[in-house]
Amino acid sequence: MIFSSFFRLFMFSKGCRDTLQPGHIHDLCAMNLKILPCLLRCLPSVAAAFFVAACTSVKRHESDLAVPGKWQEKGSSSVPLNTGALAKWWQRFNDPVLNQLIAESLQSSPDLRTAMARIDESRARRGVEKSTLFPSIGTGASGRGERTDSKLAGVSTSEGYGASVDVSWELDLFGKLRQNVRAASADLAQTTENYYGAQVTLAAEVAEAYVDLRAAEAQLEVYQRNLSTRGDTVQITRWREEAGESTTFETQQAASTLEQARATLPTLKQTISQTKNRLALLAGKTPGSLDSMLAKARRIPQPPSMLAIGIPADTLRQRPDVRAAERGVEAAVARTKSAQRERYPTLSLSGSLGVDALKAGSLFSPEVAAASVLGNLSAPIFNAGRITQTINIQSSQEKQALIAYESTVLQALSEVENALIAVNRTAERLSTLNGAVASAKEAATLASQSYEAGQVDLLQVLDTQRTLLSLEEQQTATIGDRASAHIQLYKALGGGWSSQG
Repeated sequence: MIFSSFFRLFMFSKGCRDTLQPGHIHDLCAMNLKILPCLLRCLPSVAAAFFVAACTSVKRHESDLAVPGKWQEKGSSSVPLNTGALAKWWQRFNDPVLNQLIAESLQSSPDLRTAMARIDESRARRGVEKSTLFPSIGTGASGRGERTDSKLAGVSTSEGYGASVDVSWELDLFGKLRQNVRAASADLAQTTENYYGAQVTLAAEVAEAYVDLRAAEAQLEVYQRNLSTRGDTVQITRWREEAGESTTFETQQAASTLEQARATLPTLKQTISQTKNRLALLAGKTPGSLDSMLAKARRIPQPPSMLAIGIPADTLRQRPDVRAAERGVEAAVARTKSAQRERYPTLSLSGSLGVDALKAGSLFSPEVAAASVLGNLSAPIFNAGRITQTINIQSSQEKQALIAYESTVLQALSEVENALIAVNRTAERLSTLNGAVASAKEAATLASQSYEAGQVDLLQVLDTQRTLLSLEEQQTATIGDRASAHIQLYKALGGGWSSQG
Protein backbone atom coordinates (compact mmCIF):
# COMPACT_ATOMS: atom_id res chain seq x y z
CA MET A 1 0.00 0.00 0.00
CA ILE A 2 2.76 2.44 0.99
CA PHE A 3 4.97 1.67 -1.98
CA SER A 4 1.99 1.87 -4.31
CA SER A 5 1.19 5.34 -3.05
CA PHE A 6 4.76 6.54 -3.48
CA PHE A 7 4.83 5.05 -7.01
CA ARG A 8 1.64 6.90 -7.92
CA LEU A 9 3.10 10.11 -6.57
CA PHE A 10 6.27 9.58 -8.55
CA MET A 11 4.41 8.93 -11.78
CA PHE A 12 2.20 11.86 -11.02
CA SER A 13 5.09 14.27 -10.60
CA LYS A 14 6.67 12.87 -13.77
CA GLY A 15 3.50 13.55 -15.69
CA CYS A 16 3.47 17.11 -14.43
CA ARG A 17 6.74 17.72 -16.16
CA ASP A 18 5.16 17.00 -19.56
CA THR A 19 3.66 19.73 -21.63
CA LEU A 20 0.17 20.75 -20.50
CA GLN A 21 -2.31 23.11 -21.92
CA PRO A 22 -3.50 25.94 -19.68
CA GLY A 23 -6.98 24.51 -19.58
CA HIS A 24 -5.66 21.26 -18.07
CA ILE A 25 -4.28 22.87 -14.88
CA HIS A 26 -7.51 22.49 -12.93
CA ASP A 27 -7.87 18.83 -13.91
CA LEU A 28 -4.25 18.11 -13.06
CA CYS A 29 -4.49 19.67 -9.58
CA ALA A 30 -7.67 17.70 -8.91
CA MET A 31 -5.91 14.46 -9.90
CA ASN A 32 -2.95 15.26 -7.73
CA LEU A 33 -5.12 16.00 -4.70
CA LYS A 34 -6.68 12.54 -5.03
CA ILE A 35 -3.30 11.05 -4.16
CA LEU A 36 -3.11 12.80 -0.78
CA PRO A 37 -6.03 10.94 0.86
CA CYS A 38 -4.35 7.68 -0.07
CA LEU A 39 -1.14 8.89 1.56
CA LEU A 40 -3.01 9.99 4.66
CA ARG A 41 -4.86 6.65 4.87
CA CYS A 42 -1.57 4.79 5.05
CA LEU A 43 -0.16 7.17 7.66
CA PRO A 44 -1.72 5.47 10.74
CA SER A 45 -0.20 2.12 9.84
CA VAL A 46 3.22 3.70 9.35
CA ALA A 47 2.89 5.66 12.58
CA ALA A 48 1.86 2.56 14.52
CA ALA A 49 4.82 0.62 13.21
CA PHE A 50 7.28 3.27 14.30
CA PHE A 51 5.45 4.13 17.51
CA VAL A 52 6.27 0.70 18.95
CA ALA A 53 9.97 1.20 18.19
CA ALA A 54 9.98 4.80 19.36
CA CYS A 55 8.35 4.35 22.74
CA THR A 56 11.57 4.00 24.72
CA SER A 57 10.72 5.85 27.90
CA VAL A 58 12.81 8.76 29.10
CA LYS A 59 12.78 9.34 32.84
CA ARG A 60 11.25 12.66 33.79
CA HIS A 61 13.41 14.57 36.24
CA GLU A 62 11.58 16.00 39.23
CA SER A 63 12.85 18.04 42.15
CA ASP A 64 12.47 16.70 45.68
CA LEU A 65 13.81 19.87 47.30
CA ALA A 66 11.75 20.76 50.38
CA VAL A 67 11.19 24.45 51.09
CA PRO A 68 11.02 25.29 54.82
CA GLY A 69 7.84 26.80 56.18
CA LYS A 70 9.57 29.59 58.12
CA TRP A 71 12.89 31.38 58.42
CA GLN A 72 15.51 30.16 60.86
CA GLU A 73 16.62 33.57 62.09
CA LYS A 74 14.78 34.57 65.25
CA GLY A 75 12.79 37.75 65.20
CA SER A 76 11.86 37.46 61.53
CA SER A 77 8.23 38.16 60.71
CA SER A 78 5.92 35.60 59.11
CA VAL A 79 3.50 38.29 57.98
CA PRO A 80 2.75 37.89 54.22
CA LEU A 81 5.31 39.62 52.02
CA ASN A 82 4.21 43.13 51.07
CA THR A 83 5.04 43.01 47.38
CA GLY A 84 3.52 46.44 46.78
CA ALA A 85 5.94 48.13 49.18
CA LEU A 86 8.80 45.97 47.93
CA ALA A 87 8.46 47.21 44.36
CA LYS A 88 10.04 50.58 45.23
CA TRP A 89 11.88 49.53 48.36
CA TRP A 90 14.54 52.26 48.12
CA GLN A 91 11.89 54.91 48.72
CA ARG A 92 11.52 53.62 52.27
CA PHE A 93 14.93 55.13 53.08
CA ASN A 94 13.40 58.61 52.58
CA ASP A 95 16.39 59.93 50.62
CA PRO A 96 15.44 61.91 47.47
CA VAL A 97 18.99 61.73 46.08
CA LEU A 98 18.97 57.94 46.33
CA ASN A 99 15.57 57.84 44.61
CA GLN A 100 16.87 59.97 41.74
CA LEU A 101 20.07 57.92 41.37
CA ILE A 102 18.20 54.63 41.08
CA ALA A 103 15.64 56.11 38.67
CA GLU A 104 18.38 57.37 36.35
CA SER A 105 20.29 54.10 36.59
CA LEU A 106 17.25 52.03 35.68
CA GLN A 107 16.71 54.33 32.71
CA SER A 108 20.19 54.42 31.19
CA SER A 109 22.29 51.56 32.58
CA PRO A 110 24.23 49.73 29.82
CA ASP A 111 23.62 46.41 31.58
CA LEU A 112 19.86 46.90 31.46
CA ARG A 113 19.95 47.98 27.83
CA THR A 114 21.89 44.83 27.02
CA ALA A 115 19.36 42.70 28.91
CA MET A 116 16.53 44.37 26.97
CA ALA A 117 18.29 43.63 23.68
CA ARG A 118 18.48 39.97 24.72
CA ILE A 119 14.70 39.98 25.17
CA ASP A 120 14.31 41.27 21.60
CA GLU A 121 16.63 38.51 20.39
CA SER A 122 14.67 35.81 22.24
CA ARG A 123 11.40 37.17 20.89
CA ALA A 124 12.77 36.99 17.34
CA ARG A 125 14.00 33.42 17.89
CA ARG A 126 10.54 32.42 19.06
CA GLY A 127 9.15 33.99 15.89
CA VAL A 128 11.50 31.86 13.81
CA GLU A 129 10.26 28.70 15.54
CA LYS A 130 6.61 29.70 15.12
CA SER A 131 7.14 30.26 11.41
CA THR A 132 7.93 26.54 10.95
CA LEU A 133 4.28 25.73 11.73
CA PHE A 134 3.09 27.48 8.55
CA PRO A 135 3.57 26.81 4.83
CA SER A 136 6.47 28.40 3.00
CA ILE A 137 5.68 30.10 -0.30
CA GLY A 138 8.26 31.21 -2.84
CA THR A 139 8.45 32.38 -6.41
CA GLY A 140 11.02 31.97 -9.13
CA ALA A 141 11.71 33.13 -12.66
CA SER A 142 14.11 31.85 -15.31
CA GLY A 143 15.22 32.72 -18.80
CA ARG A 144 17.46 31.00 -21.35
CA GLY A 145 18.78 31.66 -24.81
CA GLU A 146 20.47 29.35 -27.33
CA ARG A 147 22.28 29.96 -30.64
CA THR A 148 23.25 27.12 -32.97
CA ASP A 149 25.54 27.61 -36.02
CA SER A 150 25.39 24.60 -38.38
CA LYS A 151 26.80 24.36 -41.89
CA LEU A 152 23.77 22.37 -42.89
CA ALA A 153 20.96 24.15 -41.12
CA GLY A 154 22.55 27.54 -40.78
CA VAL A 155 22.19 29.74 -37.73
CA SER A 156 19.22 29.12 -35.40
CA THR A 157 18.29 30.78 -32.13
CA SER A 158 15.76 29.94 -29.46
CA GLU A 159 14.57 31.53 -26.25
CA GLY A 160 12.61 30.28 -23.25
CA TYR A 161 11.18 31.96 -20.15
CA GLY A 162 9.49 30.51 -17.11
CA ALA A 163 7.92 31.52 -13.83
CA SER A 164 6.61 29.48 -10.92
CA VAL A 165 5.03 29.66 -7.49
CA ASP A 166 6.24 26.98 -5.06
CA VAL A 167 4.68 25.95 -1.75
CA SER A 168 6.14 23.61 0.88
CA TRP A 169 4.75 22.63 4.27
CA GLU A 170 5.83 20.16 6.92
CA LEU A 171 2.78 19.00 8.88
CA ASP A 172 3.48 18.85 12.63
CA LEU A 173 1.85 15.45 13.08
CA PHE A 174 3.42 14.50 16.41
CA GLY A 175 4.09 17.94 17.88
CA LYS A 176 7.85 18.21 17.33
CA LEU A 177 7.61 21.73 15.96
CA ARG A 178 5.16 22.78 18.65
CA GLN A 179 7.58 21.60 21.32
CA ASN A 180 10.28 23.76 19.73
CA VAL A 181 7.91 26.73 19.94
CA ARG A 182 7.24 25.95 23.62
CA ALA A 183 10.98 25.83 24.28
CA ALA A 184 11.49 29.17 22.52
CA SER A 185 8.62 30.69 24.51
CA ALA A 186 10.20 29.46 27.74
CA ASP A 187 13.53 30.94 26.61
CA LEU A 188 11.81 34.28 26.07
CA ALA A 189 10.21 34.12 29.52
CA GLN A 190 13.56 33.23 31.06
CA THR A 191 15.28 36.15 29.32
CA THR A 192 12.55 38.48 30.57
CA GLU A 193 13.02 37.26 34.13
CA ASN A 194 16.77 37.77 33.76
CA TYR A 195 16.00 41.37 32.82
CA TYR A 196 13.97 41.80 36.00
CA GLY A 197 16.82 40.21 37.92
CA ALA A 198 19.25 42.71 36.41
CA GLN A 199 16.98 45.50 37.65
CA VAL A 200 17.04 44.04 41.17
CA THR A 201 20.83 43.75 41.13
CA LEU A 202 21.36 47.23 39.70
CA ALA A 203 19.09 48.94 42.24
CA ALA A 204 20.89 47.16 45.08
CA GLU A 205 24.34 48.04 43.70
CA VAL A 206 23.41 51.71 43.33
CA ALA A 207 21.97 51.80 46.85
CA GLU A 208 25.05 50.12 48.35
CA ALA A 209 27.41 52.48 46.53
CA TYR A 210 25.36 55.42 47.76
CA VAL A 211 25.56 54.13 51.35
CA ASP A 212 29.33 53.71 50.95
CA LEU A 213 29.54 57.33 49.78
CA ARG A 214 27.54 58.70 52.70
CA ALA A 215 29.44 56.50 55.16
CA ALA A 216 32.77 57.81 53.85
CA GLU A 217 31.50 61.38 54.15
CA ALA A 218 30.37 60.67 57.72
CA GLN A 219 33.79 59.22 58.52
CA LEU A 220 35.40 62.33 57.10
CA GLU A 221 33.20 64.48 59.31
CA VAL A 222 34.20 62.40 62.36
CA TYR A 223 37.90 62.87 61.63
CA GLN A 224 37.52 66.58 60.95
CA ARG A 225 35.69 67.02 64.25
CA ASN A 226 38.38 65.01 66.03
CA LEU A 227 41.07 67.12 64.38
CA SER A 228 39.47 70.23 65.80
CA THR A 229 39.50 68.72 69.29
CA ARG A 230 43.09 67.56 68.98
CA GLY A 231 44.09 70.96 67.63
CA ASP A 232 42.67 72.53 70.77
CA THR A 233 44.69 70.07 72.85
CA VAL A 234 47.90 71.01 71.00
CA GLN A 235 47.22 74.69 71.64
CA ILE A 236 46.66 74.02 75.35
CA THR A 237 49.94 72.12 75.63
CA ARG A 238 51.79 75.00 73.99
CA TRP A 239 50.28 77.49 76.44
CA ARG A 240 51.21 75.23 79.35
CA GLU A 241 54.71 74.85 77.92
CA GLU A 242 55.08 78.63 77.68
CA ALA A 243 53.86 78.90 81.27
CA GLY A 244 56.40 76.32 82.35
CA GLU A 245 53.71 73.84 83.40
CA SER A 246 54.56 71.21 80.74
CA THR A 247 57.46 70.12 78.58
CA THR A 248 58.21 70.27 74.87
CA PHE A 249 57.82 66.49 74.81
CA GLU A 250 54.13 66.76 75.67
CA THR A 251 53.62 69.43 73.00
CA GLN A 252 55.26 67.29 70.31
CA GLN A 253 53.35 64.23 71.45
CA ALA A 254 50.04 66.09 71.08
CA ALA A 255 51.08 67.39 67.67
CA SER A 256 52.01 63.87 66.56
CA THR A 257 48.55 62.48 67.34
CA LEU A 258 47.02 65.44 65.49
CA GLU A 259 49.00 64.74 62.31
CA GLN A 260 48.34 61.02 62.59
CA ALA A 261 44.61 61.67 62.44
CA ARG A 262 45.09 64.21 59.65
CA ALA A 263 46.85 61.56 57.49
CA THR A 264 43.58 59.65 57.18
CA LEU A 265 41.80 62.50 55.39
CA PRO A 266 43.31 61.90 51.90
CA THR A 267 42.24 58.26 52.01
CA LEU A 268 38.67 59.17 52.87
CA LYS A 269 38.56 61.86 50.17
CA GLN A 270 39.86 59.32 47.65
CA THR A 271 37.11 56.89 48.63
CA ILE A 272 34.48 59.61 48.24
CA SER A 273 35.66 60.59 44.74
CA GLN A 274 35.97 57.00 43.53
CA THR A 275 32.53 56.09 44.89
CA LYS A 276 30.99 59.00 42.99
CA ASN A 277 32.61 57.65 39.82
CA ARG A 278 31.26 54.19 40.60
CA LEU A 279 27.74 55.61 40.87
CA ALA A 280 28.21 57.39 37.53
CA LEU A 281 29.30 54.12 35.93
CA LEU A 282 26.27 52.26 37.29
CA ALA A 283 24.03 55.00 35.90
CA GLY A 284 25.67 54.77 32.48
CA LYS A 285 27.24 58.23 32.70
CA THR A 286 30.76 59.62 32.41
CA PRO A 287 32.87 60.24 35.56
CA GLY A 288 31.93 63.52 37.21
CA SER A 289 28.44 63.68 35.68
CA LEU A 290 26.77 63.15 39.06
CA ASP A 291 29.09 65.33 41.15
CA SER A 292 26.66 68.24 41.27
CA MET A 293 23.87 65.96 42.50
CA LEU A 294 26.15 64.42 45.12
CA ALA A 295 28.00 67.59 46.12
CA LYS A 296 26.03 68.21 49.29
CA ALA A 297 26.83 65.74 52.04
CA ARG A 298 23.85 63.94 53.55
CA ARG A 299 23.48 61.51 56.40
CA ILE A 300 23.64 57.76 55.86
CA PRO A 301 20.19 56.52 54.72
CA GLN A 302 18.11 55.23 57.60
CA PRO A 303 16.26 51.93 56.94
CA PRO A 304 12.66 51.42 58.11
CA SER A 305 12.17 49.97 61.56
CA MET A 306 9.68 47.27 60.49
CA LEU A 307 9.64 44.96 57.48
CA ALA A 308 7.21 42.11 56.72
CA ILE A 309 9.30 39.46 54.96
CA GLY A 310 6.69 36.71 54.72
CA ILE A 311 7.50 33.02 54.48
CA PRO A 312 10.13 31.33 52.27
CA ALA A 313 7.55 30.37 49.64
CA ASP A 314 6.67 34.06 49.19
CA THR A 315 10.31 34.88 48.48
CA LEU A 316 10.70 32.11 45.92
CA ARG A 317 7.66 33.37 44.02
CA GLN A 318 8.96 36.93 44.14
CA ARG A 319 12.57 36.42 43.04
CA PRO A 320 13.20 36.81 39.29
CA ASP A 321 16.20 34.45 39.32
CA VAL A 322 14.07 31.62 40.73
CA ARG A 323 11.37 32.23 38.12
CA ALA A 324 14.05 32.34 35.42
CA ALA A 325 15.39 28.97 36.58
CA GLU A 326 11.85 27.55 36.37
CA ARG A 327 11.53 28.75 32.78
CA GLY A 328 14.89 27.14 32.04
CA VAL A 329 13.53 23.78 33.21
CA GLU A 330 10.44 24.23 31.05
CA ALA A 331 12.56 24.95 27.98
CA ALA A 332 14.75 21.89 28.62
CA VAL A 333 11.69 19.63 29.04
CA ALA A 334 10.20 20.88 25.75
CA ARG A 335 13.47 20.24 23.91
CA THR A 336 13.62 16.72 25.29
CA LYS A 337 10.10 16.06 24.00
CA SER A 338 11.04 17.52 20.62
CA ALA A 339 14.06 15.22 20.42
CA GLN A 340 11.85 12.21 21.22
CA ARG A 341 9.52 13.07 18.36
CA GLU A 342 12.38 12.77 15.90
CA ARG A 343 11.65 9.04 16.01
CA TYR A 344 8.20 9.47 14.53
CA PRO A 345 7.27 9.79 10.83
CA THR A 346 7.08 13.18 9.16
CA LEU A 347 4.75 14.29 6.41
CA SER A 348 5.73 17.07 4.03
CA LEU A 349 3.59 18.55 1.30
CA SER A 350 4.88 20.56 -1.63
CA GLY A 351 3.26 22.06 -4.65
CA SER A 352 4.25 24.11 -7.66
CA LEU A 353 2.46 26.06 -10.36
CA GLY A 354 4.62 27.14 -13.30
CA VAL A 355 4.35 28.60 -16.79
CA ASP A 356 6.70 28.58 -19.79
CA ALA A 357 6.74 30.96 -22.72
CA LEU A 358 8.94 31.53 -25.78
CA LYS A 359 8.99 35.26 -25.16
CA ALA A 360 9.24 37.22 -21.94
CA GLY A 361 6.15 39.25 -22.82
CA SER A 362 4.10 36.07 -23.17
CA LEU A 363 4.47 34.91 -19.56
CA PHE A 364 0.97 36.13 -18.80
CA SER A 365 -0.38 34.17 -21.76
CA PRO A 366 1.97 31.18 -21.71
CA GLU A 367 2.21 28.44 -24.26
CA VAL A 368 2.79 25.83 -21.54
CA ALA A 369 1.49 25.60 -17.96
CA ALA A 370 2.28 22.90 -15.42
CA ALA A 371 1.20 22.15 -11.86
CA SER A 372 2.28 19.53 -9.34
CA VAL A 373 1.39 18.42 -5.83
CA LEU A 374 3.66 16.05 -3.92
CA GLY A 375 3.34 14.44 -0.52
CA ASN A 376 6.37 12.92 1.18
CA LEU A 377 6.04 10.54 4.13
CA SER A 378 9.32 9.55 5.77
CA ALA A 379 10.35 7.85 8.97
CA PRO A 380 13.75 6.97 10.44
CA ILE A 381 14.74 3.31 10.40
CA PHE A 382 18.49 3.28 11.01
CA ASN A 383 20.67 6.22 12.00
CA ALA A 384 23.41 4.55 14.07
CA GLY A 385 21.88 5.79 17.35
CA ARG A 386 21.98 9.50 16.46
CA ILE A 387 18.40 10.16 17.58
CA THR A 388 18.84 8.17 20.78
CA GLN A 389 21.99 10.04 21.68
CA THR A 390 20.31 13.37 20.92
CA ILE A 391 17.52 12.41 23.32
CA ASN A 392 20.12 11.51 25.94
CA ILE A 393 21.79 14.89 25.44
CA GLN A 394 18.54 16.79 25.89
CA SER A 395 17.58 14.65 28.88
CA SER A 396 20.94 15.40 30.48
CA GLN A 397 20.46 19.11 29.85
CA GLU A 398 17.01 18.85 31.41
CA LYS A 399 18.59 17.31 34.50
CA GLN A 400 21.18 20.08 34.59
CA ALA A 401 18.45 22.72 34.36
CA LEU A 402 16.63 21.11 37.29
CA ILE A 403 19.82 21.04 39.37
CA ALA A 404 20.42 24.71 38.48
CA TYR A 405 16.88 25.47 39.67
CA GLU A 406 17.48 23.71 42.98
CA SER A 407 20.77 25.56 43.38
CA THR A 408 19.02 28.89 42.74
CA VAL A 409 16.37 28.08 45.35
CA LEU A 410 19.01 27.18 47.93
CA GLN A 411 20.94 30.34 47.10
CA ALA A 412 17.80 32.43 47.53
CA LEU A 413 16.98 30.92 50.92
CA SER A 414 20.57 31.34 52.08
CA GLU A 415 20.73 34.98 50.99
CA VAL A 416 17.56 35.86 52.92
CA GLU A 417 18.76 34.08 56.05
CA ASN A 418 22.17 35.78 55.88
CA ALA A 419 20.58 39.18 55.30
CA LEU A 420 18.27 38.67 58.30
CA ILE A 421 21.26 37.75 60.43
CA ALA A 422 23.12 40.85 59.28
CA VAL A 423 20.12 43.09 59.97
CA ASN A 424 19.69 41.78 63.50
CA ARG A 425 23.38 41.69 64.45
CA THR A 426 24.18 45.15 63.09
CA ALA A 427 21.22 46.55 65.03
CA GLU A 428 22.56 44.96 68.22
CA ARG A 429 26.09 46.21 67.55
CA LEU A 430 24.89 49.74 66.80
CA SER A 431 22.88 49.87 70.03
CA THR A 432 25.99 48.93 72.02
CA LEU A 433 28.21 51.39 70.16
CA ASN A 434 25.76 54.25 70.71
CA GLY A 435 26.13 53.80 74.48
CA ALA A 436 29.90 53.44 74.22
CA VAL A 437 30.24 56.62 72.13
CA ALA A 438 28.14 58.60 74.60
CA SER A 439 30.37 57.47 77.47
CA ALA A 440 33.57 58.12 75.48
CA LYS A 441 32.47 61.67 74.68
CA GLU A 442 31.85 62.38 78.35
CA ALA A 443 35.21 60.85 79.30
CA ALA A 444 37.06 62.91 76.66
CA THR A 445 35.40 66.13 77.84
CA LEU A 446 36.24 65.45 81.51
CA ALA A 447 39.83 64.51 80.67
CA SER A 448 40.34 67.72 78.69
CA GLN A 449 38.92 69.83 81.49
CA SER A 450 41.04 68.04 84.09
CA TYR A 451 44.16 68.52 81.98
CA GLU A 452 43.53 72.26 81.73
CA ALA A 453 43.21 72.32 85.53
CA GLY A 454 46.44 70.37 85.88
CA GLN A 455 44.74 67.40 87.52
CA VAL A 456 45.69 64.73 84.91
CA ASP A 457 48.56 64.30 82.50
CA LEU A 458 48.45 64.59 78.72
CA LEU A 459 48.53 60.82 78.11
CA GLN A 460 45.09 60.39 79.66
CA VAL A 461 43.68 63.13 77.42
CA LEU A 462 45.18 61.62 74.28
CA ASP A 463 44.01 58.16 75.26
CA THR A 464 40.41 59.28 75.70
CA GLN A 465 40.54 61.11 72.35
CA ARG A 466 41.87 58.02 70.58
CA THR A 467 39.15 55.89 72.20
CA LEU A 468 36.45 58.33 71.15
CA LEU A 469 37.73 58.48 67.57
CA SER A 470 37.84 54.68 67.33
CA LEU A 471 34.33 54.27 68.70
CA GLU A 472 32.85 57.00 66.47
CA GLU A 473 34.54 55.42 63.48
CA GLN A 474 33.02 52.04 64.38
CA GLN A 475 29.65 53.65 64.98
CA THR A 476 29.62 55.30 61.56
CA ALA A 477 30.73 52.09 59.84
CA THR A 478 28.03 50.11 61.64
CA ILE A 479 25.34 52.58 60.61
CA GLY A 480 26.45 52.01 57.01
CA ASP A 481 26.57 48.24 57.55
CA ARG A 482 23.02 48.27 58.91
CA ALA A 483 21.76 50.15 55.84
CA SER A 484 23.65 47.74 53.56
CA ALA A 485 22.16 44.76 55.41
CA HIS A 486 18.65 46.07 54.73
CA ILE A 487 19.55 46.62 51.08
CA GLN A 488 20.77 43.03 50.82
CA LEU A 489 17.57 41.85 52.48
CA TYR A 490 15.43 43.76 49.96
CA LYS A 491 17.52 42.30 47.15
CA ALA A 492 17.23 38.77 48.58
CA LEU A 493 13.47 39.16 48.83
CA GLY A 494 13.28 39.79 45.09
CA GLY A 495 13.36 43.54 44.81
CA GLY A 496 9.75 43.91 43.66
CA TRP A 497 9.89 43.06 39.95
CA SER A 498 7.67 40.34 38.55
CA SER A 499 6.28 39.25 35.22
CA GLN A 500 3.39 41.63 35.87
CA GLY A 501 5.61 44.59 36.83
